[in-house]
Amino acid sequence: MLFAGDKLGDNIVITTETGNHFNNKFKHESDDSSDAELFAYHFIISGNQSKQTWKVYDFISDCPVDIVASFVKNTFAVTDLNNNGIAETWLMYKTVCHGDVSPSDMKIIMYEGNQKYAMRGENKVQVGTYENGEKQFIGGEFKFDENFKKVPKVFKEYAQNLWHKNLMETWEN
Repeated sequence: MLFAGDKLGDNIVITTETGNHFNNKFKHESDDSSDAELFAYHFIISGNQSKQTWKVYDFISDCPVDIVASFVKNTFAVTDLNNNGIAETWLMYKTVCHGDVSPSDMKIIMYEGNQKYAMRGENKVQVGTYENGEKQFIGGEFKFDENFKKVPKVFKEYAQNLWHKNLMETWEN
């Protein structure tokens, strides 16, 4: 949870993950599959009023192998990069259902006020070594959504730096 003030009021952000579990709301092909969900909630407190301004929800369901839906450690941030007095909230997370060393889906979601911006792609994994000793990788690409393409350069630079700092899969929890 984070508590920070801006010209809209006091911001409260709550993030949570379910971890690996079985959720009856999802259809399951087998009893051996599992689900993982993550949530983020943003509230503005102004005077004695509180208002939820946005919610992020993502999940992986019915996964019979390794499953991940988790926020990337040490990436949550609140900034005011364009100095307009309205906080930008940054979330970064991975989702995947796999039984191999393939990349995970990776997303950066940024909100300024109630406007959402998204950067989506895959992290990068080493899958082998070429005969010449050079490491072989797959993944690492990303795309900005249409909203993100229109933001100030400082937002794109921040997002790209965050992406590159967390690009490589480390196989840690």
